[in-house]
Amino acid sequence: MRLQARRLVMLLTGLTTSPALWAEWAFNMPEGVTDLSRSIYDLHMTIFWITVVIGVLVFGVMFWSVIFHRKSRGAKASEFHESTLVEILWTSIPFAILVVMAIPATKTLIEVYDADNADIDIKVTGYQWKWQYEYLGEDVSFFSNLSTPRDEISNARPKNPNYLLEVDEPLVVPIGKKIRFLVTGADVIHSWWVPELAVKKDAIPGFINESWAKINKPGIYRGQCAELCGKDHGFMPVVVDARTQEDYESWLQEKREEAAKIRELTQKDWTMSELMAKGEEVYNKVCVACHQLNGQGLPPMFPALKGAEMAVKREMIDDHINIVLYGKKGTAMQAFKDQLSEVDIAAVVTYERNAWGNNTGEMITPKDILDYKKDGKYTGRHSQENAKEAK
Repeated sequence: MRLQARRLVMLLTGLTTSPALWAEWAFNMPEGVTDLSRSIYDLHMTIFWITVVIGVLVFGVMFWSVIFHRKSRGAKASEFHESTLVEILWTSIPFAILVVMAIPATKTLIEVYDADNADIDIKVTGYQWKWQYEYLGEDVSFFSNLSTPRDEISNARPKNPNYLLEVDEPLVVPIGKKIRFLVTGADVIHSWWVPELAVKKDAIPGFINESWAKINKPGIYRGQCAELCGKDHGFMPVVVDARTQEDYESWLQEKREEAAKIRELTQKDWTMSELMAKGEEVYNKVCVACHQLNGQGLPPMFPALKGAEMAVKREMIDDHINIVLYGKKGTAMQAFKDQLSEVDIAAVVTYERNAWGNNTGEMITPKDILDYKKDGKYTGRHSQENAKEAK
């Protein structure tokens, strides 16, 4: 018993004195870095102090009555029936308080929903389990995936300070500009949430919800999906990188150039080694969570690719390409037609048909994927041409 008591005391002491623990205790909402977040915070504090005053008055009168008008002191309850004055007071005072609270609340709500006259429009689409950002009118679109190393997730190495809150491609925006977010979903309901921007909108398939932000200072602002959306719900963070206008314009130009390079790569004559290297990169980025690093999958929900008929039989190349492009209804296999480029799809299909001992020797090129999207079938014409040129 003494040992258990000692351990309990040590545990309680550690919990109450640990600086790391207290650093995580946030009793209030963040003020944020936008005009909108500041307005919401000010409203929150206004309502909070009104309720504090009400609580002090109500409980003060209650405790004063209990202490000074108790029976042991000879107090006797007043006897009366119906009081017009009391009824007017307990109706009019709460009504007046609600009016006082409604005025700033209405002003803030009008501000929250005023997404007009935006400088930048960004479409945010939730996928299982990633975000797509499309800068409308800029020809820039990309996916943002969790970049926390799998070794940290599996506890093979220590977790970093931004564990599960880091991505390969953050959403880059300029400061001092009004940014309108058009939020929707591609599969199930998600929720795009960045506390410091005071933005939290449900991403619902078939609907577009609006929100906006005007960030006042540069920095990295992190959030998460706030709607339970499937097994990897906890693995789709949001990272917003707010930059100066000059840095933002430079980044935007780089993304346009990247898009142009991808279009050029679609017409390139690829070699098997190049496709395998690219395919492994794509597989480890978008496929590994379900089908595993060794291609064994997690049957029956996530079937194995190693030795699978579809991945080793030549007559099933059409099926292989089709399921990567368009997914499979009723299963967790989603469509990657809009998520991956022709280069990525060709590379990952080639990789899956030649990795883990599958070794079919078959090569699918980006041009083949373009033909498939156009004609709905795989001819292998471009792959055969590449093979002849290689010889």
